[in-house]
Amino acid sequence: MTTQQNIGTHNFHSSFGKIFAVKENGILKAKSIRYAHSERFEKPVPEKPSVSEIFFPERTPVCPQNISPLLEKMIGKIDLDLFDVEESTQFLSIYRPENIDQNEKLSVVVWIHGGSYEIGCGDLSTADPTDWVKEQNIIVVTVSYRLGFFGFLGGSEKRPANLGLFDIIEALKWIKTYINDFGGDQENITLLGQSSGGDAIAHLMISDGVENLFQRVIIQSAPLGLRNNRQKMLTEFLEKTERFTAETDILEIIENYKNFVPSFFKYGLKAAMPFGAQYGFPPLCREDESIQKWKENAKKYDVLIGLNDDETSFYLKASDSMNKYLNQGLGKKILNKTIRATTEIIYGKPAQIFAENYAEAGGNVYLFRIHSRLINNFFGAAHAFDLPLLFGNENAWKSSGLLKDVPWKCIHENGQIVRSLWAEFARSGNISESSEIPSMLELRKV
Repeated sequence: MTTQQNIGTHNFHSSFGKIFAVKENGILKAKSIRYAHSERFEKPVPEKPSVSEIFFPERTPVCPQNISPLLEKMIGKIDLDLFDVEESTQFLSIYRPENIDQNEKLSVVVWIHGGSYEIGCGDLSTADPTDWVKEQNIIVVTVSYRLGFFGFLGGSEKRPANLGLFDIIEALKWIKTYINDFGGDQENITLLGQSSGGDAIAHLMISDGVENLFQRVIIQSAPLGLRNNRQKMLTEFLEKTERFTAETDILEIIENYKNFVPSFFKYGLKAAMPFGAQYGFPPLCREDESIQKWKENAKKYDVLIGLNDDETSFYLKASDSMNKYLNQGLGKKILNKTIRATTEIIYGKPAQIFAENYAEAGGNVYLFRIHSRLINNFFGAAHAFDLPLLFGNENAWKSSGLLKDVPWKCIHENGQIVRSLWAEFARSGNISESSEIPSMLELRKV
């Protein structure tokens, strides 16, 4: 056992290298470890072990992206001084309890962040796993990968598809190889993803090159209702952006690609997520093979999948202009019906069908739905409502519009129980019928 101090430093002597970590309030944090590197529009190359000590950079590396006014309003302002733009953004961070027994091997949860395959990174304060790691004595690894134009739009020889998926696979190979050196159990790895991160995990389940890299998955608010019939839209998007090459300046790409995104009027709801995993290109199968592939793999992975009850409220109720006309009387009824319908089309029904197909094929699967249960909560259990429950960290969420009517005491008390349940699933693949279920959570084994 080691001696706990409030703040200090620690060195992990791993076979990858001597890795510097911060020791803070009983948690060891080894941040921004490069697991691979890449050139633009090329597959990732695994990083080789280092003979010198590995320090994390002062600022968090983040893939080039535009700031989302919606996310700043609903989640909170981003302090840009904390981040550095890095096109080769293959980094991971490890969070581990400071005090573990010498031969103890902890369950490992790998966080794959969301953001419509376009924005975000693995290390945001709103998804800091410190509370969860301390409470449940687990290891959490957060992964950053290429996004948007650089990671999830391709289909030609010069611009391969699914580069972001290949990044995540390289991260999983790194974790499988080295996590034992950090006190983790390489045979007990759970992938956890929200929104597009959950969608990515669903597709990793049927990807080539992932054999034995993970045992379980937790898929939260994955927009599986948008996964079909996307190739025509993506081909058009790719053709319109051919002017952006491996030599084009990053700023020129980031400032201008939005001019070519697919039209909602032409492609419907799926145009809301113009980037994503692409069927028919490595490491994925064809779209018409996907359901059968999930069924064939049903006995390989334990699954916990679900959503929030008012997902699309995040987008529809956040619009000031829409609320001006649709927040009372008949307009309010129309808005609420639209939220219900779109939540079920994009998230609810696809999650249910996925779970039922998986169970019929012999898979171990749980289905959940998170409710608000609060009368005066304007947004309800909207998209991302699950994140403060899972990660806690009140300070990071204090300016969130999403939680403006929600007492933190409610989030904290329900969140502690959710974190316990999710950790129970990560350890064993099961959730006991005797386990406490919070009032916000509807959960069943399918």
